[in-house]
Parts: sequence; C-alpha cells; structure tokens
Amino acid sequence: MKKFDLDLKFGQMGEKFVEDLQNGNTMIEVKTERDIWKTTGNIAVEIRCSGKPSGISTTGSAIWIHLLSDNDKIVGGYIFSVDYLKQKIIDLKKEGKLKMTMGGDFNASQMVLIPREELFKDYRT
Repeated sequence: MKKFDLDLKFGQMGEKFVEDLQNGNTMIEVKTERDIWKTTGNIAVEIRCSGKPSGISTTGSAIWIHLLSDNDKIVGGYIFSVDYLKQKIIDLKKEGKLKMTMGGDFNASQMVLIPREELFKDYRT
C-alpha cells in the first residue's frame, strides 16, 4: 500500500493542475495547428504579427496549450508552462536548431518552427 499512497499523491498533483485549468484559476493560451506538423516534424509558435510582438511574446497566460489537428480534427497536442516554452525557444535559437518562417493570414505572422523531438529533450527546470 505504501507505493499506492505515493502514486495517489502524484496523480492528485495532475488532477489539481487540470482542475485549476477547468475552473479558470490558471490563465491559458490555446493554439491549434493545422496538418502541416505531420510532414515537417515541427510545431509553429507565433512570435510577431505585422512586425509587432504577438503570440508567445505577449501572452499573459501561464500555460500554453498547443493542439495538433489532422483533417480538421484535434488528434493531440502539448501543454507547456509559458516560461518553459519561452526558454526552450531561446535555447534552441542559441543552438541553431530553430527556424523562422512567415505564415498565417497574408503571411503577416512570424513564427518559430520548433522540432517536436526537441520539445522536451534535455528537460531542465
């Protein structure tokens, strides 16, 4: 039973996290990405729009939910703390593993392309 108690406490941590999201106790930003992630191996995170900071650069949210769609259906995604995702972008840029592209409506959005295999590689707090 001792291991059960530890597993229960750990599981409750996740339940509390989701409960806070559901109850509006934590500000979240939700982005949904179209099918292209399947062929590029990247996720795209907006940093500017029309030359002005936007997206991850300006969010006031603590949590970033990045959903992935396939044929207009959500198939999965990622949940990040905004601080973690911002630091990951900085680290990948320093390592030369980050690409930038323009996209969105009228190609007005500047986005960073983050390789999915790099998202939690060498995780640190």
